[in-house]
Amino acid sequence: MDIEVNISCITLGGYVELNKYRYFYFSIMFTVYMLIIFSNSVIVYLIWSNKSLHEPMYIFIAALLFNSILYSTTVYPKLLIDFLSEKQIISYSACIFQFFMFYSVGGSEFILLAVMAFDRYASICKPLRYPIIMRKSTVNVFLILAWILPACPIAIQAILSTKAKICNFRLNGVICNNVIYAAHCVKSRAIAIFGVAALLVIIILPMLFTVFTYANIFIMFYRSCRTFQKKIAETCIPHLLVLISYFCLMAYDVIVARLESDFPQSIRFIMTLQIFLYHPLFNPFIYGIKMKEIFKHLKRLFCSGKI
Repeated sequence: MDIEVNISCITLGGYVELNKYRYFYFSIMFTVYMLIIFSNSVIVYLIWSNKSLHEPMYIFIAALLFNSILYSTTVYPKLLIDFLSEKQIISYSACIFQFFMFYSVGGSEFILLAVMAFDRYASICKPLRYPIIMRKSTVNVFLILAWILPACPIAIQAILSTKAKICNFRLNGVICNNVIYAAHCVKSRAIAIFGVAALLVIIILPMLFTVFTYANIFIMFYRSCRTFQKKIAETCIPHLLVLISYFCLMAYDVIVARLESDFPQSIRFIMTLQIFLYHPLFNPFIYGIKMKEIFKHLKRLFCSGKI
């Protein structure tokens, strides 16, 4: 039988402000959700429908933006229901499922960013061998690993959490992320071990790999002529901006939620909103504006109505 866990959607204002401005909040969040779905879907469609964009770099971008759609769909429908409800409640099993989706999809984004860094490294530092290194089969393997690797340790954590004894029936958070551990009567050593394993596989190793690949790219950048430097900057800067943005948001989640750091409530609220407001909109904006080929197709789509 499911256990009902109260999840406060507005950690600063409590239920009074939520009840007072519920339709205002709902309208804003619904608009943002539709904007996220639309902006990410348009670029995914452009990449899928144009053969000129069927290259590893653009395929990985499409996978990243598809992840943003999944990521947002994990959060927004429940959040929108909460804004229209008198009480913000969620069954414990649904909370565990949201936890699993939130971190497995989020983790796959980190691995995809690492794979994209490797793709840029192969293209810039090994241009003659690039067609051999980034074959279609290799791209498919990378995509499969990006979605399977994070899901495994997170699934084990989720399963162990379903068996944990629940003592706290009111969680102070916007979504079911690491706050679910506050509901457990006793901290589980097994969950902690798999949490460290997930952190290693999902964040630390991909980040170290990405730093290594970009160190080599920067070395190549300083050794190249201005024309080639411009080409490197055009393809790498959008990826670096997205990577830095996502790393900061995930670092916050680990520091505040997992390590239970004493951050002010206002900072917690703002940063939590950034995770599912700012980042899913940031990706399509950066790739749509900064990637010339994608921007060219976007202009053709919206200016002439033809892709």
